[in-house]
Amino acid sequence: MKDRILISGFADEISSDFTKQLETVTKLGMSYISLRSADGKGIADYTEAEVKETLLPRLEQFQVKVSSLGSPIGKVGVEDEEGFEKQKKQLEELCRIGRLLDCRYIRMFSFFIPEGKNPEDYRDIVLRKVREFLAVAKKYDMILIHENEKEIYGDTGARCKELLDAMGDEHFRAAFDFANFVQCGEDTEACWELLRPYIAYIHIKDAVTANQENVVCGTGEGKIALLLKRAITEEGYEGFLTLEPHLVLFDSLASLETTEAEHIIKENKAKDGAEGYAMQYHALCGILDQI
Repeated sequence: MKDRILISGFADEISSDFTKQLETVTKLGMSYISLRSADGKGIADYTEAEVKETLLPRLEQFQVKVSSLGSPIGKVGVEDEEGFEKQKKQLEELCRIGRLLDCRYIRMFSFFIPEGKNPEDYRDIVLRKVREFLAVAKKYDMILIHENEKEIYGDTGARCKELLDAMGDEHFRAAFDFANFVQCGEDTEACWELLRPYIAYIHIKDAVTANQENVVCGTGEGKIALLLKRAITEEGYEGFLTLEPHLVLFDSLASLETTEAEHIIKENKAKDGAEGYAMQYHALCGILDQI
């Protein structure tokens, strides 16, 4: 199983300092990260030249590879045309960064829907814009992995499947996030069954429905142990399990959530980001040991 399953993680939850991120993950025995932000700057705001000059040397020094680029592509209002055009340009650069780092996966989203509006009313515009993102990715032979996220079009299993069916392309796949489905009132097992043919990447984040809080993986309602066992032993899942603990308030969280961070992380469950990250890592290892 160790040859087929690789543990990665959003290391910016450890610290904004990229060197500290790499020091922490290597001490845990990890050799992959999902690169979302480094040195206080989001990956979509980097140029290929900047990554080559400032980040790649440290990745090589610590012998850490990149499993995915944790981009904010698609995390913009569905009616925000200026924001969409800016993100298309950012995606071009992200594709070049991905090729530089030997990483094919770019995480993305399917646009925030105006509060109180019916997501179905925006189906056509969402599909059009996602297709434009996909065209950029295909040009570079990169794979967009769509994350189910709160308040976007693809927040439910059904709308995620609708998107994936409509794209019908191997360059557009699903990044399955247990906690986000829980926080949207979805049953993760039903969502897994619905999306299984498209799942190419898995985020290890758990939550409870009572107050929407993120908790250590395996202790919430995401059915992580059940579904990982099914994926690995019965369905032949191969690839990354990417830690996204959300157990302590971290520097870049405010830029990732539209609601107050305290609504997601009620209180720090560790003394700092490194400890929270280690908690999630060891909890996942415990689940894998049982499998």
